[in-house]
Amino acid sequence: MLEIGLVGFGRWGKLIFRDLRALGARVHVAVPSEQSRAAAMEAGAASVCTQASGLPDIDGYVVAAPTILHAQCITPLTGRGKPIFVEKPLTCDPVSAQMIAEEIPDRIFVMDKWRYHPGILKLSELAGSGALGDIRAVRSYRLGWGNPHKDVDAAWILLPHDFSIAQDILGYLPELDTVLVQHKDLEGEDLTVRLKDKTTGVSVTCEISALHPGNKRSVVVIGSTAVAQLADSYDDRVLVAKIGDDAGPQEIKVDTRMPLLAELEAFIAHVKGGPPPKSSAREGAVTVQRVAEARAMAGWA
Repeated sequence: MLEIGLVGFGRWGKLIFRDLRALGARVHVAVPSEQSRAAAMEAGAASVCTQASGLPDIDGYVVAAPTILHAQCITPLTGRGKPIFVEKPLTCDPVSAQMIAEEIPDRIFVMDKWRYHPGILKLSELAGSGALGDIRAVRSYRLGWGNPHKDVDAAWILLPHDFSIAQDILGYLPELDTVLVQHKDLEGEDLTVRLKDKTTGVSVTCEISALHPGNKRSVVVIGSTAVAQLADSYDDRVLVAKIGDDAGPQEIKVDTRMPLLAELEAFIAHVKGGPPPKSSAREGAVTVQRVAEARAMAGWA
């Protein structure tokens, strides 16, 4: 049976643990809290320890610790020569992210779950097939109330999602262009970021907020002949409307498989010898760089 080490057993780590077990893996957990270690054992962990370095030498590792601890948790695992799946963002520091990407480019991957979302996969397919014409822009909205992460602000948690979506649809992440701050005193909680390819003119606009009482998750891809949209994260369809056509949008059905399970399945397949998951360490480092640049442009360096 495949054996995976999981660093972290918090709100998200428990869901990762659940899905790893559902995929048939034996899971060893590293988490500092005695209470969390007891909960992991009760949930069926193969073993528990206090930190990443205490995990046994097994088939692969998943890091789901607080963002500020990612680099610290990755370091003791890199010498083992096994694949490592790190919850996004790779780190919250461009220097450490770039170092990881340069030193271990082929064994570390980032858990960008939106790149496994059926609706986003359909948008990527439509964009790549030419069904929308030449792609002009990608626009995303990630608005909600509050930030449950106590170690980093919402910009570090929300922007990587939308940057990874743009990466999947366009195949790359353009350079930072402009930043709009609605509430400068509320650091990182409300921000609109625009990226732009100065050669092609393609733009990516991401609006994020932890100050939005009504939840909104939406992605729009604007082409020269048509526009496609995933209107909500739980929608089972993508809408496509032709520019200049008043007939109304066409609905394209997509499945509703949960992206966390899909990305972990891809990682497990890679551990068994299959192709690598999406979002390489190099791509993860670019995301970290863009978030850091956006925060600096907003005056939150």
